Amino acid sequence: MIDEGRADRDYGLIREYYDRQYYRDSRVGEKIPGHYRRLARRFRPWSGKRLLDIGCGTGLWLRAAAEFGATPTGIDLSVLALDVCRQSLPHAEVHCVPAERLPFNDGQFDFVSCLGALEHFLEPQAALREMVRVAKPEASFLLLVPNAGFLTRRLGLYGGTQQVSVREEVFHLQVWQELFESVGLLIQERWKDLHVLSVRWITQGPPYLVPGRLAQALALLFWPLRWQYQVYHLCKLNK
Repeated sequence: MIDEGRADRDYGLIREYYDRQYYRDSRVGEKIPGHYRRLARRFRPWSGKRLLDIGCGTGLWLRAAAEFGATPTGIDLSVLALDVCRQSLPHAEVHCVPAERLPFNDGQFDFVSCLGALEHFLEPQAALREMVRVAKPEASFLLLVPNAGFLTRRLGLYGGTQQVSVREEVFHLQVWQELFESVGLLIQERWKDLHVLSVRWITQGPPYLVPGRLAQALALLFWPLRWQYQVYHLCKLNK
């Protein structure tokens, strides 16, 4: 366990990074990416369900689910990201707190998600325990995590996201599974994250990178799960 004083200092440094760098160009009204809308459709019906998104950022996933009737709640460390989230989704409940210290009573949520954020937390296992604590017994958990077996990484052609400079822990899929099971979560289904199959992702950055990004996006279609960049895990509580 990390002591409270050290954790508070670390949370402060992480918050500063996300406010000053990662979210500095964020804006209200950003278009919801298509892969979030497809994900929201996958889990219909949402009406009457309370969704908690851990590491919600500017709220793009929350907005997508809310369009289909979900009652959105989010937490994040970034003050800037949450300001954008509040303006884009005024009826959402959002809190600026660490994932390891959720400000909710037990058994509150029907659906808990953490998409591309767990690897950046100080204590992933503690954060997962909190997610379990605040979820209803029949809740679904959707976790998107990076894969240390990503073939491009193994070949030395990829060193991590821009967030690696502040904190990023990447595990093999078996290790992620063991971590989920250690807090009482059972994996019901896993599938590839193919959000990179979009013009938006392929064309971002300098033009000379476009051919390589296109090749990478197309490769993910054919690579097995163990070689994927990120993998979705749909989980339930082990009763």
